[in-house]
Amino acid sequence: VQLQASGGGLVQAGGSLRLSCTASGLTISRYTMGWFRQVPGNEREFVAAIRLGRTYYNEDSVNGRFSISRDVAKNTVDLQMDSLKSEDTAVYYCAAGTPMLSNLRQNSAYAHWGPGTQVTVSS
Repeated sequence: VQLQASGGGLVQAGGSLRLSCTASGLTISRYTMGWFRQVPGNEREFVAAIRLGRTYYNEDSVNGRFSISRDVAKNTVDLQMDSLKSEDTAVYYCAAGTPMLSNLRQNSAYAHWGPGTQVTVSS
């Protein structure tokens, strides 16, 4: 299994970025697919997940600004990030777990991880 995240970069506050996670070795529609982020010294934080077509968000952090989606034909999961803030600066990771994770907001529940992509939001 391989997960490869792309689309990170430098953006000004208020701008947008779209991250994409390309999966190989698994079919995303059969897995819980999640996005997490991490800043140095902090734990990896749940951002969003999609499972069986249903979406989940860390409402405290993203508050309607982010949107997760999937393209089954391309086997990719995207994270559209709008109205970015400096506090969104982090390394963003794509993760995959079994369809019925006990807690999809916990990073320990996911079995597969990609290497991450840096998102930097300048104020």
